[in-house]
Parts: sequence; C-alpha cells; structure tokens
Amino acid sequence: MMALARSVGLLALLVSVQGLTREQLFDYGIRVGDKILDSGTDSVRELELEQTLFFFKGKFDKVYVNTNGFISLAEPTGESEYLGKMPASFGMIAAFLGDLDTTDGAGYVYFRQDKSPDVLQRVAEHISQAFPSDDEIEPTHAIIVTWENVAPQGERGPGGEYRNTFQLVVANMKSASYAILLYPEENMQFGSTLIDDEDQPVEVGFNEGKVPGWFSWGSTQGTYYRITEDSEESINALAQETNSGRPGVWVYEIGTSPLFTSITPGEVTEVTEVTSVETVVESLVPEPSVPWIRHHEDLLTSEAPYEPLATSPEPFGESSTPDEPQHRYRYVQPQQPQNPQVLIIDEDELNVDVFSYNYETCSSNKHKCSVFADCRDYADGYCCHCKPGYYGNGKDCIAEGKPQRMNGKVSGRIYVGDSPSPVEFSNNDLHSYVVTNDGRAYIAISSIPSSIGPSLQPLPALGEAIGWAFALQQPDYRNGFSIIGGVFTRQAEVVFQPGNERLTIRQEFSGIDEHDHLLISTELDGRIPEVPQGATVQIEPYREIYQYSSSLITSSSRRDYTVNMPDGSVRTHSYLWTQSIKFQSCPHEEVLSAVPASQQLSVDQIFVMYDSGNQLIRFAMSNKIGSIHSGIPEQNPCFTGRHGCDTNAVCRPAQGKDFSCECASGFTGDGRVCYDVDECSESPQICGPFSVCSNQPGSFRCECVEGFTFAGDGRTCVETERPVDHCQRGTHDCDAPQRSRCSYTGDSSYICSCLPGFSGDGRACQDREKTACERHREAAQASSSSGGFFFRPRPAVGQYVPSCDAYGAYEPLQCHASAGQCWCVDSSGLEIPGSRAQPGSRPMCIDHSVAPPLIGPTPKADISPLTPGANLLFSQSGKIDHIPLDGNRMIKDEAKTVLHVPGKVVIAVAFDCVEQMIFWSDITQPSISRATLQGGETSLLISTDLGCPEGIAIDHMSRNMYWTDSILDRIEVSRLDGSQRRVLFDDDLINPRPIIADPAYGYLYWSDWNRDGPKIERSGLDGSDRTVLVQDGLGLPNALTFDPQSRRLCWADAGTRKVECIDPFSRLRRKLTEGIQYPFAIVSYGRNLYYTDWRRDAVVAMDRHDGMEVEEFLPQRRSRTYGIAITYPQCPAGVNYCSRDNGGCSHLCLPRPGGFTCRCPDARDGSCVEQDQNF
Repeated sequence: MMALARSVGLLALLVSVQGLTREQLFDYGIRVGDKILDSGTDSVRELELEQTLFFFKGKFDKVYVNTNGFISLAEPTGESEYLGKMPASFGMIAAFLGDLDTTDGAGYVYFRQDKSPDVLQRVAEHISQAFPSDDEIEPTHAIIVTWENVAPQGERGPGGEYRNTFQLVVANMKSASYAILLYPEENMQFGSTLIDDEDQPVEVGFNEGKVPGWFSWGSTQGTYYRITEDSEESINALAQETNSGRPGVWVYEIGTSPLFTSITPGEVTEVTEVTSVETVVESLVPEPSVPWIRHHEDLLTSEAPYEPLATSPEPFGESSTPDEPQHRYRYVQPQQPQNPQVLIIDEDELNVDVFSYNYETCSSNKHKCSVFADCRDYADGYCCHCKPGYYGNGKDCIAEGKPQRMNGKVSGRIYVGDSPSPVEFSNNDLHSYVVTNDGRAYIAISSIPSSIGPSLQPLPALGEAIGWAFALQQPDYRNGFSIIGGVFTRQAEVVFQPGNERLTIRQEFSGIDEHDHLLISTELDGRIPEVPQGATVQIEPYREIYQYSSSLITSSSRRDYTVNMPDGSVRTHSYLWTQSIKFQSCPHEEVLSAVPASQQLSVDQIFVMYDSGNQLIRFAMSNKIGSIHSGIPEQNPCFTGRHGCDTNAVCRPAQGKDFSCECASGFTGDGRVCYDVDECSESPQICGPFSVCSNQPGSFRCECVEGFTFAGDGRTCVETERPVDHCQRGTHDCDAPQRSRCSYTGDSSYICSCLPGFSGDGRACQDREKTACERHREAAQASSSSGGFFFRPRPAVGQYVPSCDAYGAYEPLQCHASAGQCWCVDSSGLEIPGSRAQPGSRPMCIDHSVAPPLIGPTPKADISPLTPGANLLFSQSGKIDHIPLDGNRMIKDEAKTVLHVPGKVVIAVAFDCVEQMIFWSDITQPSISRATLQGGETSLLISTDLGCPEGIAIDHMSRNMYWTDSILDRIEVSRLDGSQRRVLFDDDLINPRPIIADPAYGYLYWSDWNRDGPKIERSGLDGSDRTVLVQDGLGLPNALTFDPQSRRLCWADAGTRKVECIDPFSRLRRKLTEGIQYPFAIVSYGRNLYYTDWRRDAVVAMDRHDGMEVEEFLPQRRSRTYGIAITYPQCPAGVNYCSRDNGGCSHLCLPRPGGFTCRCPDARDGSCVEQDQNF
C-alpha cells in the first residue's frame, strides 16, 4: 500500500478493500465436469442449453463459446469482422472482448452447464446482493465459462508473457436471465490487444446484434450496451469496482419474458466490507502510484453515450470509434487501489469501528483435511498436515507403504501417421496400480482399437505422472504426492523426431475418492508416428530433472525408443518431452521449503505392450526420485526396492544394508506378510452413531444410515427426518384389524389393504361380493342330486373344480384331479393354449393376479421394500434407488434408496417379476449379484471369469439370465442362480453393453457401441439366427429397450444424441427426438421411455409417441446414473416353450421363435443332453 508522510506520534489508519481472488471464482476445470475449448486464437464451440436463456427480447436454446472472451447467441462470424468493429451483427455477451490466444498450452477456456444446488445457491447470493430489493431470486440453471491464463494475441509486453483469468456466469430462471462477470484483480495483467497491428482496449458489454426492422423490412443494428469505455480507468475498474457490493463482481439482468425494457445493472456500487487496517507510526516517503493500465491521453472516443462504470450506463445503437492510438502494446501491472482512503488522526483519538479480516481457522475448516491429517492454525489461516505414518498434502493422505490404485477416463483424438482421420477416444477406462515401497507402476488403458494400439507403445509418458507421484524416495528427497497431494493439473507436449509429429496430453488429477482411488481425467490431441501391426517397442531407461516452485513444477527430457519390426528389422527413434504441473499449496506455509529446487526422476525396467486380443495398452516402469548429481547409488534395499517386504508394508532403513519391514497403517503382520485390519469389526463404534462402516483394504469408510446425512463436518451423521412405523405404533387410519392389514413401507409411509373376504380401500372394508372364481367353484361343488340341507355340497364324480386364491382370483395353476392333468389359466380362468401338461407333471404358470401383500421378514439394514405398484430402479455408484410410478408420472418425493452396496460401482440393473428379485452387476470386483426385495439375503451369483459385465437381461419365463461382457467381448447365459453358464457369442463383439430379452417370442437383442462399427443385433434366445438389425446412422448406441405391447425396439444414442425406434420385423425405423445429452440406459413402460443421462446426472422421462420430454428426476446425490429397470406389480401374461417343466431339458432350456433348444453348460457333466425342438 502507499503511505503518506506524517510526523511521528500521529497515526495513519489505512483502509482498503480486498479485490476478488482466483480462489473465489466459481469452481472450474475437468474435475467439476468442464469441457475445454480447442486451443487457438478464434476457436468456437456450440453449447446446446438445457434451459432457455433470455437475452434482450429473445429466447435462446444454444450459445457459442469463443476464445476471444465472449459467448454469442448465434454462430459468430470471423474475428476480423467484429474485433475493433463493434457492435457485431450477432448477439454477444462480451466478458473481455479482445484478440486472445490459447495456443501456447498455458491458457484454457473451460465451460459447462450446472444445476447443482451449491452452485445455484451461490449464483442466487450474487444476484440478491446486487439487487437487494428483488425477493424471488431462484435460478434453476447456470452456464459457467472461465478463461484461464489467456494471453493477448500478437506481441508480448516487456518482461515476459502477461495473462488474464476471468469468468462469466449466466444464470437462468423461469422468466429471466442474469450475467455475472468476475475479474480477480491479481490475475488481470493486460487490458488491450493488437488488432490490425494497432493497440486497442478490450470491450465489455452486451450486444443485441441485428434485429428485424419495422414491419419486418430488412434488419437494423440492435442495442449495444457497453460497460467499459476506451480508457484505462474504465478497464482498471473491472477488478476494483462493482455494482454488486463486491470488488471485481458485476451483475446484470440481461433478459426477461414476456416483457423486456433494458439491460439492468446491479444497484450496490458501494463496498461495505473493510478488510484490512494498517497503522503507520513513522514519517514515510510517498511511493509512486503504479497504474493498473498506463494512461493514454490520445485514446479518445468520438462519442461517449454512457455514464462512468460505477453508475448505470445507457445503451446506444451505434458504435464509437477510437482515435488511432500511439502505442503498440500496454502492460497492465496488478496492484492495490490507486487512492486508498487515508485517515490522519491523533493516537488518543483512534476510535474507529472497522471490520477486520475474518481469517479461516481449523475450528470451522478441520473437515476439509483428510481424516488422516491434523489441522494447524497459522497467523493468517490454517493448513492440513498428514499424521505420522501417512504422506501427502494434508487434504489427501495415504498410508506409507500402502499400494495405490488409480482410475480415470481418456478422451480426445489422435491422428496416426499420415491418416486424414483421427482415432477418437471417448471415456476409455484407465486403471493404474503402484507398489509404493518399490516404485513400480502399472498402467492399462482399455478399448484401444488395433488401428492405434501399436502406435501408442512409445508413450509410457501417458502414465509418467503416476510414476513420479509415487516414485521410490531416496534419502532427503520426496515424490510428487508427498509434496502436492492428489489434486493437480498436468500438461505435456511430445514432439517426435524426425517427423515432428506433436501430441498434447492434458491430465486433471482430482484427489482421492471414497474408494481410496486417485481419480484421473486425460485428454489427448495431436498426431503420432505409426508403428506397424505386430511391431514391438523397447524404451531405454531415462532420467528427467524436475524443477519446483511455489505452484508450478516443470521438466523436460529426450526419450529414445527402438521399434522391432515384424520383418526382424530394428529402427531407433526419439522424441522431445516437456511438461508442466500446476497445483495449489497451502498459502500459509512454505510447502516446498524442505524440498530441493531440483530433483531427478530415474525410470527403468520399462515394459510396454499392446494386447490386441483384449484391446489393451499396458505400461509398467520402476521409478525413483533423488538427486540430480551423480554419485554412489544408495545400496540399502529400502532405496533400491529389493527388500522383500510385503506390498502393503513400508521399508525402514537402518545402518548399512540393514532394514526392517513394517506393515502399513491399516494392516497387521510381521512386515514380510501383512493382513488387512478390519476396523469395522475390531472397533464397531468407529464410525459413530447412525452410520454404517464399510471395510476397505487398509482403511474403512463410513456412510450414514437411511434417514441420516452427514453434517457440515462431513463426518457426523445427523437426522434428516426420523421415520415412524405407524403400523407398529397404532397411529394409522386403516380399518379394524379383523378386516384390514396395515403394512409399513419405509420412511413414515404405510398402506392399508383389506383382508381376504373383504373389499374396499383398506381404510373402510366390507364383506365383498363373490368373485367369478368363487361362483364358479360353488357351482361346481353343488350337488348333482336334489341334495338336502343335511349334506355338504360336493361335485359330481369327475367334475373339475377351479382353485381360487385368498382374494377370490383364479389360481394361475389349475388341475383336474380325476384326469390327472394341470394347465395354466389367465385372470378370467380361461386356459392358456399350449400350457396343458401331461399327466404326472405340472407347468410353471406366471402369476397374473394381484401383487402379493407386503408381508414377510423385516428387511435387512441395506435393503428397503419397494412401494407397491410399478417402480423405476436406477443405479448410482454404491447404491440402487427406486422411484414409484403413478401411471406414467414419477412420484419424486417418494424416491429413496432401495439397496445399498457400499464400495461397489453398480452398472447393470434387472428385475425378476416372478420372485420379486433385483439383479445387478458390479465392475470394481467384476460380479453379478441378486437380492429379494421382500427381506431376503443378497446372493453373489457370478464372480469368476468376468471382465466388465455391463448389461443384464432376465427371461422370467424360462428362468434364465443373459449378460454382456465388454472386456471379454462376449455374451453369456446361465440359470437365474448363476449355475450352468454357457458362452452364447464370443466373436464379432467389441463393446457390447445393453441386452434385452423378449421371452414371449424367443428373441434376444443387444447393441455394440464399437466406434468403428456400431450396430444393433438380434438372435434367438438360444443364439440361433444371429442378424444385424441396425448398422447405419449409429454413433454410441448405449441404451436399448423393447416394448412388448407395440413390438418396437428403441435405443438412445450418445453419439448421434437421438432416440430412435424400429419394428424388428418390418424394419421400419422412426426417429423420436434428437438433441439429448449422454444417455446410458433406457427402459419402456406405458406411454413413456425413461432413460438415465450421464451429463445431467438424471432420470429423464419422454413420451414415446411424440418424443417430447415430460419429466426429469435429479437424485439427491448428484453423480452418474447407470442402469435402469422397471419393476412390475405382476408379471406380464404369457408362457414360452421353456416355461413348462424346463421344456424337458436336463440343463439349459433356451427358447427361440417356434421352438427351443436344450443346451449344456460349458462345464459339462455326463448327464447333459443337447437337442432341438421345433413346433
């Protein structure tokens, strides 16, 4: 701050206002789901909106994000037509309009749509602070665009490169839209750019673009509401002044419906927060003011139709043209306000009431530290420090010696050799495992087509950051994770020699998740030289020096590799490698003070392989971090990695070559052999009240039980709403227990139902009239003779008497005792054709009557009963939720978790309507399981010889289960209990995911989202007559469903973003809708299609007749939604050829159109007989 001369004895009270910081922007980056705009100087990306945006008098459903500091409401023209020539012909929200550049790899433009409650709450607070008189501020949708470290295109100013970071948030409500502009003072380093070789100030404002003229004759230029002037003071004010009560934050109402008058700025231009007080007690020499932007007297405007920035500017229709400037480039120096208020008072009169800065302390932020860390208070804040036995940055801590797993996704595109077409990556799985006590790292990336797989072999650099993060530490040196933890951004560039091909690698490390896995997101872009099919690659050991500073780590090296060609020849190549790693350390402590400024990463024992059979690229390498100087290598086994300690142990060095092995925290043993400690069993109360403990290797995880949620500390479970069992309390309103039953359904809900022999709604029950079955039975039982009242009615000899259930409905299985035959009937008692069994055997009949009453054992803690009627089931990581349906409407407020499976990632969900069982697949430890929703145990059905089971289909008539495996690339079938497994298809499959059974007609449908050849196929349920139904016009057909009523097969495509249906028999195809986001699974029920969407984290309902979206459900916990299924109150009527006595098969009975096939499981025994039956 600047000071003013004053004699000793007087005090100068210096008051200033702290500007916005980068940390106070809305969260951005890959870790929060942002997309990244292509690097360039005029890049554009279309963003289709999930909610309407109001701008001036218009309504818009898409925007275009541009490098040059703006978003537009129509596709923008080339930059030469609007830079320096505003107003533009198209609608524009200009946050910082200038000729900006992101081509150097240091600047990015991030953007996303967001409906999360915390973001919307923060948006509402900004708007309410700017418009304090407005009461109903309820945003429902936000667009967040962040320009990070963007540079001015053209010349660089003196002293290096200058960069700006700023943010635009557009908030949408039902009838209005707002723009929030955020400028962090310390990150605004320039205020002008070169346009046509002339230095011109940036512009901020709202441009309506061309609008129709009177009587629709032609078009005229609409309003250009400009916020900044062509002066340094105006641009300087962006980061220092406000209209929302907070420096650097500007809020405007930019559109309303149905009536719009003008752009309305925020009303709070005064800053009330005083954030620092300084007392000056000596005579000081005034310091010169360093302007934020150097003054240009010759930058004048021909007209200034607006007020200064702090007041409400008036819109104008024609642009003003600045005179020609005299300077080529202006450097903007970030600084404190130029004229802080200085109060000169005597010491005795110092009685000023001001606010002091409320520094954060551990008392209110301890929960932000890892559970394995301590929180320490400092003079100006707090920091987290890992406890002894753990390492990391305090926010993420890992037990010393414990292996570390990493999961992530790989996206982007790579050109191979001279190919004009790129290979696309879309969420390819990346898995890694590091043995931290010897520095050995293993990385695998799946779904790599053979067109690029061999050419990726020279690039273990894709996983080098993993090796560096957990490298074996030499004495006095530290690996990456021990310094900066697990949250950082890495950008690397590879330049291949001699062809000069370039590849850019961007990776976002997002910290440790609830499963103790480090999360990684990778984007690839560029071109690599081609390595022929069948060639192998050998990479020589290398060393690389890492340079460390307070928030940036850099390195570069040259790598040599050898390609062994299929013909036996050998070729040697190399590439140049540079990378930068950005992170945020604790600002209140010098994290790197004990770390050498330079460290050397040594990498050897490098193994690379492309597994064409499984389409996997694999890398392995040993990593050590140590001194940059050559010397005698450390010989202690703890530093060489050759110690023989268990993989879950830490090696403790002693004198010379002596050492000891010590099991990592969370494990027990002698160090040579370590066993996991089950903290949940040994310390049952470790998670505290109202929580469930889930053991994990080396640690544990706590989850709140139903009805409780974590408090603000993230650890204590507090009650959300205590459920009341009104049936047990007797506080229900059901009829008398002699006539009705009260059934508790979870939460505080219950249902009333009349007992057998009574009718009504359960709250009022009367003796009911006899049903058709009961009348039929009485008639058959009537005596054939005159029969007096002394004799009980009985049927005539040989008479058939129907069986009725407790509710008076026909039992689905009817038998004639005299004839010795049984058959199935429908709800009217009519015999189902083809269901009559031979004497001595019984068919399996599907229950067609009312749903069974909700009686039975009390459900386990992790299983909740379903609401009566139809329900939607959908899965998220670790649980399966249900949404009751009222007709076609989702009863959202009754949605709840029906099944908890902690530590699992549930993908596929299916339902067996006969036994009321739910089936699901888990991909963390690949398996298929089931549980009855009437209180039974969960059962693990299949856990061996699985890769990634992503789809499950149930044939409830034949009692068979089908599933797809996207790793092993096959389709299998078994009985519903997992027995008698048989591979149905294992060829011509790349990425099979959804699978659907049509048991009534004997068909099986599935889709394969192989990007090189997506398709939808059909076969008999026995695997016969396999055929491709759809192959053209597909992208990523993730989701598939079959509607038995309309006989239509429908799919949702995440590539084309369409929902389409086809008649599998006539092959007539119809598009229902397009423009959806990222569907994963879909199911049909009634007149609706319901699908899960990854981008929206939602369950979406659409009308399958007109394709209109009718409803959306957002789960309370926002995460990806996976599989979806429907639970029926009763099974659809019908039988197939395997319904009766398993078709007479000894093992698997597999239906097909017009017959069935008896098949043996792959693990055969001598009793199995295979045969075909046609009808």
